[in-house]
Amino acid sequence: MDIILEKLKKCYGSHVALDIDQYTLTGGEIVGLVGNNGAGKTTLFRLMLDLLKADEGHVCIGDIEVSRSEEWKEFTGAYLDESFLIDYLTPEEYFHFIGKICGLDAATVDERLSAYERFMNGEILGQKKFIRNLSAGNKQKVGILAALLNRPQLLVLDEPFNFLDPSSQSALKHLLREYHQETGATILVSSHNLNHTVDISSHIILLEHGVIIRDLKNEEGNAEKELEAYFEIEQ
Repeated sequence: MDIILEKLKKCYGSHVALDIDQYTLTGGEIVGLVGNNGAGKTTLFRLMLDLLKADEGHVCIGDIEVSRSEEWKEFTGAYLDESFLIDYLTPEEYFHFIGKICGLDAATVDERLSAYERFMNGEILGQKKFIRNLSAGNKQKVGILAALLNRPQLLVLDEPFNFLDPSSQSALKHLLREYHQETGATILVSSHNLNHTVDISSHIILLEHGVIIRDLKNEEGNAEKELEAYFEIEQ
């Protein structure tokens, strides 16, 4: 399903955090969202997920305007930061809680989690720890896995590679590619890491000062040179 941004604007006082006149993101792709700090990436995701109220304009997922209906939540999964977690639960309790919200029984939740054993790396389940006592990287894994439980057709992840060690970053890239191949889902990923973004994305949006300034097809990684030139990354 397409995601349509129409005259979308968000300000904090006199600061314009996001200003997108019109943009349609074609569904069924892995889309990387890149930009420097303060570019508006997280603001855009929060508007898309109805966590912020736009000052002007709206977001539609398919034909659903997100601020006027909650139907989009049935096919959407997201993890932006630790505020999504319930840190006094164990990971198992949290997964089963999210599963119950999605209408999944415990056996189905456990079965779906079993597909991500490589990503969990034996560090998430069976540890008898509350989420608050996990490392930052393992909290990140819990949030990402919870976002996948309902097998969403739209997956939104803000800086998912943060806090992960190199092995876990590699496992996450494999997980996202495989999930996309299996489901055809639209996956939106923001990241400061250009290499990871180029590796997994078929499409890359460059956002600066709240405005989309590049809209790049990324066939066989050919967007990397343009991004490196923009950010003046030395070879």
